[in-house]
Amino acid sequence: MACIDKAHLENGDKVILPPSALERLSSLNIDYPMLFEIRNEKDGSHSHCGVLEFTADEGVVYMPHWMQQNMLLEEGDLVKLKSVSLPKGTYVKLRPHTKDFLDISNPKAVLETSLRNYTCLTVGDSFMVNYNNKRYYIDVVEAKPANAISIVETDCEVDFTEPLDYVEPEKDYGRPAPAPATAPVVAPFGRPPSNKAIEQPEEAPKFAAFIGSGNRLDGKAASTFSSSSSLSSNPGGSSSVAGSSGQQEEAPKPAGMAAGKVLFGGNALRKPGELKKPGEKKKKKEKEPEPEEPKFKAFGGTGNRLK
Repeated sequence: MACIDKAHLENGDKVILPPSALERLSSLNIDYPMLFEIRNEKDGSHSHCGVLEFTADEGVVYMPHWMQQNMLLEEGDLVKLKSVSLPKGTYVKLRPHTKDFLDISNPKAVLETSLRNYTCLTVGDSFMVNYNNKRYYIDVVEAKPANAISIVETDCEVDFTEPLDYVEPEKDYGRPAPAPATAPVVAPFGRPPSNKAIEQPEEAPKFAAFIGSGNRLDGKAASTFSSSSSLSSNPGGSSSVAGSSGQQEEAPKPAGMAAGKVLFGGNALRKPGELKKPGEKKKKKEKEPEPEEPKFKAFGGTGNRLK
């Protein structure tokens, strides 16, 4: 297109035909917009395109350079054009040649703007998108409802697949896999647990009261009392202390106390001769009389005469 001063047409799929093609198409019952199947007579490769205008020289067709590359055409080769009617596309899957296209901030918006210059898409073709003075080539991988679809005035869903230069990150096989956690082995009911069973944790020492040592204030050795001693009572009401040696020492029994009785008070353990008589009382010391203070007497002073 640069040879005819129409370089901007490289960003689309429209061709320029001679005026004789318009006269022939006018006599036919064709659908609009005009769509064509263009075929290479050498190898049979084909694609689809639209038409921009009918101003080319007779026997000459001007087409974008990327379209010539898809069909392996060179300047002066023979091509065949055929008017066709294509269904409107509903789905298309695209694959960029490089992952740089996916680095664009909004690739779908850029693609939507670029596809306004296109009239149709064919599976197997590679079209060009020009953005920020950089050319991105994109393959048509899949199209619905047919391999060739029209994208003029249609709502088409676009999907992207992995770029051609995409490389999957290598997995790190050098690190050993973590060992799976083993569940505790439970012995069946009625059978002793095996040696593989998990050992029970050791029990913590229980609390023992009054296990410390004591000291006397007068410096004498303190009497020891075993923590294992226990207090037990006899059927007769007397109590005894059982030590660690197993011997029992009977407590002194109050005099005159019958079996099965308990006495309270300070006289419970005194001997019979030490008991006080009911009428006896302690003598109190008589208090010495305190000296009385002299009482006040009126006119008790002495007088003197002047003469």
